[in-house]
Amino acid sequence: MHLLTPIYRELQQSAQQFVARHIIPVAAEYDRKAEFHEFILEEAAKAGYLSMAIPKEYGGAGYDSVSQAIVLEAWGYGCAGFGTTLAATCLSVDSLLVAGTDEQKKLFFDPLVKGGIAAFALTEPGAGSDAGAGTSTAIKTGSEYVLNGTKCFISNGGYAKVYVLYAVTDPSKGLKGISAFIVERSRPGVVIGAVEHKLGIRSSNTVELLLNDVKVPESNLLGKEGDGMKIAMKTLDMARPPAGALAVGVAQRALDECIKFYRTKYGSGKIQPGQAAQFRLADMEIQIQAARQLVLHAFALRDSGLPFSKESAIAKTFCSDVAMCVTTDALNLLGSYGYSGDCVVEKLVRDAKILQIYEGTNQIQRLVIARQLLAEPDPAKSQAQKAGK
Repeated sequence: MHLLTPIYRELQQSAQQFVARHIIPVAAEYDRKAEFHEFILEEAAKAGYLSMAIPKEYGGAGYDSVSQAIVLEAWGYGCAGFGTTLAATCLSVDSLLVAGTDEQKKLFFDPLVKGGIAAFALTEPGAGSDAGAGTSTAIKTGSEYVLNGTKCFISNGGYAKVYVLYAVTDPSKGLKGISAFIVERSRPGVVIGAVEHKLGIRSSNTVELLLNDVKVPESNLLGKEGDGMKIAMKTLDMARPPAGALAVGVAQRALDECIKFYRTKYGSGKIQPGQAAQFRLADMEIQIQAARQLVLHAFALRDSGLPFSKESAIAKTFCSDVAMCVTTDALNLLGSYGYSGDCVVEKLVRDAKILQIYEGTNQIQRLVIARQLLAEPDPAKSQAQKAGK
């Protein structure tokens, strides 16, 4: 079990207070109107959250992974839409941490340290789970690349100052022909297309991104040509536990709403809800506690420099499934009130669903987990070899 140190608990309390003050009071309104919460960026920048994944040497807050998990869970508790804005910025930062040079990090991190947000542009209309099927191109001409194509479902896309964007540099090489680029929003030819209207995380900005002869210098290439999928997969490994942390926050909020409901209904007297309801509350708590520990474990492995790809997929899958299960159970427990727009639980159900889909669907995560299991050494053979020695 991962126990939080006093420093982590202090950060947790600070993040929860921030959410209680700036997010929870307005989350329902922004969800109802499906408006982006631009007002929060200044406050989040002041608190250091927008730059929390950026190392201190580049002006960021330099949070370790466990600290990021704590903050993201708090934001998920307040509103998964707001939380997605923060998580998507961290996702983009991770690409630079994986493959960026010192100069590229300075270029990319500077607008974020100043209060901007970033976006990760991989998905295309014909390339979702099969990310390698993308058709956006980056053709080298002299000392620059010319980008053309369409990206879709890009979180933060309409408000980002800078993107990490993936495009094909050599169609003949398949997955090894995809490359990653830093693309500033201000470059001519970067056009914001359709704004997505979603079931949940409605205050999160999700857009179509059009690339019309966008020119970027060769210095904006991350890694080498053909490194794109390798960078993307390493980045997504880093991004899955944050999605899990948001899911834990959503699930915890749903449970807390149920507890508040029953305390109001029954007070502190001897009458209690029936055993069926009590057992369901207990199961919700069990699932949330387990989910939280999986997130912290995956992040602790990352901070220790140990392999965590399988654990990352496990955390994301389990936590998002828990969020969907717990929020649905909460709605069932609250009955007609839970289904009402006056109750936050119906929003939590809608928000929870996307957590099973983005950052790699849970079906893809199960493939990742299974393939790693099958590739691991045979435990029985390893034990026999040890015994033979």
